Amino acid sequence: MNYLTRNKEENLTIAKELNQLLADYHVYYQKLRNFHWNIVGENFFDLHDQFEDMYKDARVKIDEIAERILTLQFHPVSRYSRYLKIASISETSPFQTDRDMIFILLDDHKKLLYQMNLIIDKAGKVKDEGTIDLIGGYIKDLEKKSWMLNAWTKAKVQQLKADIVLS
Repeated sequence: MNYLTRNKEENLTIAKELNQLLADYHVYYQKLRNFHWNIVGENFFDLHDQFEDMYKDARVKIDEIAERILTLQFHPVSRYSRYLKIASISETSPFQTDRDMIFILLDDHKKLLYQMNLIIDKAGKVKDEGTIDLIGGYIKDLEKKSWMLNAWTKAKVQQLKADIVLS
């Protein structure tokens, strides 16, 4: 029974993109675990906890993405071998500095945000409000986390652009 208002082809378009995001999130999740386990140095306590919070959040999103694919009446990709083939995010060595870990994650965030925006665009064309709602919240969360990680990389004397405040 088709309980959705869209046809199978429209749902397939969205499910394919969600499976891409699912693969990206699985590799991202494991990278966060990797960094959580392997962080050393003076920022250990802060980043160890931060990476744990981030991988817990990613784990929830992985489940929600898979369930959205199922809601669209398709199967989510569920093998790591397939994730590694289709993901735009790649595995990373555990031997990174704290700063390198943050820059790697910020780069991954760009890839995740690109995919999420692609999903929003395609879901909008077929009026898939459920997917738009789900992914829109993810975009908000990831943009905020990116701002925070980016702020962590700045020197104490650096400031944001003051153009809008000074005009």
